[in-house]
Amino acid sequence: MSVDGIIATIGQRVDPVTVAIEIDGVPLPVRPGLVYYLLYKPVDVVSTVTDTHGRPAVVDFVPAEPPVYPVGRLDADSEGLLLLTNDGDLTHRLTHPSFGVPKTYQVVVSGAVTNSKVARLVRDGIMLDDGLAQPVRAVVKGTQGDMSIVEIVLTEGRNREVRRMFEALGHPVDRLVRTSIGTLKDPSLKPGTHRDVTSAEVQSLYAMSSQRARMQ
Repeated sequence: MSVDGIIATIGQRVDPVTVAIEIDGVPLPVRPGLVYYLLYKPVDVVSTVTDTHGRPAVVDFVPAEPPVYPVGRLDADSEGLLLLTNDGDLTHRLTHPSFGVPKTYQVVVSGAVTNSKVARLVRDGIMLDDGLAQPVRAVVKGTQGDMSIVEIVLTEGRNREVRRMFEALGHPVDRLVRTSIGTLKDPSLKPGTHRDVTSAEVQSLYAMSSQRARMQ
């Protein structure tokens, strides 16, 4: 038996929800009663349970019972992967900066962005009205007409942070798609569709958050 990829010792006590346990290479399931959905949030859908303006909310796209909540948020005008769950511990791990779990975004911005410009953004960060914003990685992936496609990775989730960074650089965002949450990704999901997150994927998120917290 292994715990987070390390051979377990006799008498070792662990929480099967917060670590990845395997017996003969097979992951153990997580605690019953907890549910996890991976949703591709469409544009014009809010990352809340309800909306006072009557806009569609992310919970409208997943089963109503048991109630789940979005882990973090995506702006209404952004799209991509969003985890919904009733697992409060995992929610804390994925959203609190002390765990430093990376989220990856593909961004289409106006104008020609050079790799040297995004390299400076990673190296030095950029000052926004609520403090320094600094991605852990950014790379230009290509162009789309007179626009640039940039992949950027953040370990925090301040309000509209990606959009504000590129606006400060002089490259307003035309489209923003979240493509991964830690180890969780699924390029086959289409806007408005969701799937269950597997036990192995949940355990991988727990393992990553534990490892990242130890590195902070």
